[in-house]
Amino acid sequence: MQALCQLDVQGPDILPTLRRFFREYTDDDLVITLAEQWTAGAWEYHQQCDEEIARAAEKWKLSRLSLVDRSILRLGVYQLLRCPDIPGKVAINEAIELAKKYSGAQSPRFVNGVMDAIYRNKKPEPETLSPEHE
Repeated sequence: MQALCQLDVQGPDILPTLRRFFREYTDDDLVITLAEQWTAGAWEYHQQCDEEIARAAEKWKLSRLSLVDRSILRLGVYQLLRCPDIPGKVAINEAIELAKKYSGAQSPRFVNGVMDAIYRNKKPEPETLSPEHE
């Protein structure tokens, strides 16, 4: 979320420095790799995420959201729509927890509402047919 805030302020030129940024918080290579993937992915698809957020937050303009709330929602929506290995309810819960920790008193409820609306309207993943149905 913090890296997405930085990207929003400084632009994509900082993408190559993400590993160093994440190293300030942990030495765990797996955590760093996941953080880099999620940050780069959320940034790559931030316009699509913003469209989803705008649809779900009907009475809110994206420009009115705080930088922190927008970044939390972008990350959560990216994980919800583009990370099939992350259960939707986990992505929602993590976004709410980030809002509780880093944003204002009303943000967790707002983030929950937006994420839940996107989750409910999410297109189901195509089912894989078993070999006997081919």
